[in-house]
Amino acid sequence: MTAVQPKTMLDKIWDSHFVARRLDGRDMLYVDRHVLHELHAPHAFEKIERAARKVRRADLTFSMQDHTVSTKPGRTETTNPDGAQFQRAMREGSQRNKIRIFDLDDPEQGISHVVAPELGIVLPGATHAVPDSHACTVGGLGALGIGCGTSELEHILLTQTIALKRPQSMRICLSGKPGPFISAKDIALRILSLFGTSFGRGFAIEFAGAALRELSIEARLTLCNLTIEMGARCGFIAPDDRTYEYLHGRPYVPSGSEWEQAISQWRNIPSDPDATFGAELQVDCSNLAPQISWGTDQGQTIGVADLVPGVSGSLDERIKIERALAYMGLEPGKPIAGTKIDRVFIGSCTNARISDLRTAAAIITGRTVATGVTASIVPGSTSVKRMAEDEGLDRIFKAAGFFWGESGCSMCAGGNGDRGQPQERIVSTTNRNFEGRQGKGTRTHLSSVEVAAASAITGTITDPRTIA
Repeated sequence: MTAVQPKTMLDKIWDSHFVARRLDGRDMLYVDRHVLHELHAPHAFEKIERAARKVRRADLTFSMQDHTVSTKPGRTETTNPDGAQFQRAMREGSQRNKIRIFDLDDPEQGISHVVAPELGIVLPGATHAVPDSHACTVGGLGALGIGCGTSELEHILLTQTIALKRPQSMRICLSGKPGPFISAKDIALRILSLFGTSFGRGFAIEFAGAALRELSIEARLTLCNLTIEMGARCGFIAPDDRTYEYLHGRPYVPSGSEWEQAISQWRNIPSDPDATFGAELQVDCSNLAPQISWGTDQGQTIGVADLVPGVSGSLDERIKIERALAYMGLEPGKPIAGTKIDRVFIGSCTNARISDLRTAAAIITGRTVATGVTASIVPGSTSVKRMAEDEGLDRIFKAAGFFWGESGCSMCAGGNGDRGQPQERIVSTTNRNFEGRQGKGTRTHLSSVEVAAASAITGTITDPRTIA
């Protein structure tokens, strides 16, 4: 009798969606559901129409207006004139192909990576494609999130499959118990500071360990959001009872007897105990400090109480550090805490869920934004905005001097006109700090919601533990 080969979680999801092997060695995988956005979908719609073909499974396809939409209260598609053509094309293409669209006036509109989990569009063990690199976010529910380009998107729309090279599995074990004011964002930034932004190339990362099980589902989504910044194809976390509690009763989740059947299947998704991984890493979270990036990639990160690093390493590393220090206007050996800032942004698919806004409000309550600081909070979805307003969080933010916006991608990439000014120093809860990412010449420091909220109040980069 042949022994059953132990499988990783990636193996199980991949094998259950395998359709065929192409001559170029890539596997064709079935895509369970996919969410489009207005920057890339209109071009795919246009190509499909020119070819006189049809979307194969419109019922498994969803359209989101998120990248170019204005966040100003009372917005319309013309509030951000540069985005109007994208939004119109998205609306027309979706209607033509009978695809459910979450338009500007939809009560569930928002960032695709926020809306899909909160509505249950993405489920454990599923394949979930989005024409956006942060599709990996949904790995927090135990799904295989696949970022795709426009050509791949067209292929998915026509065939409900995607061609991929199978990655190896990497497991990162998170041990210890994080202390107060330490979030999933801090864990992700710490991993990036330890191993860099390319260690995950060729891998799908599975997170495990005691520290992980303490994280809420929304925190797990944040952690998985950053796996693409680690160079990995995707990242995910095995579903557990906390996952099932989060999903139960959401609009696109199975109900009744189908719900019980789904849970029974989902319990088989986690990696087998004796499964073999291509690589394994250990990260101790027990003494983790709040993290903040100092440079121009996410690996250039330190604890908020640490000193700005000096120039060291190989010639290439020295050149990279020197350039980052010059661009960021920082001096080696000086504390990063206390550095004057100009702007704070709390939002994006990384940190704009209701739990993030509650965390921000707890720090901000009774305080005001420092003089000279522009501070904004943009909810990740209209549902999140509605919940926050029902709880009175918006009143806390406005009273403190924050801009309270409509949902959308906003300052993450500035595609809707929300950008900083040259030389502005920004503490941001987003996922990328490349040169000019949030506006020409802007200096972005990535942080958790806790660090961002505390820094807005003091006007300098601040350890939230010092103002609690």
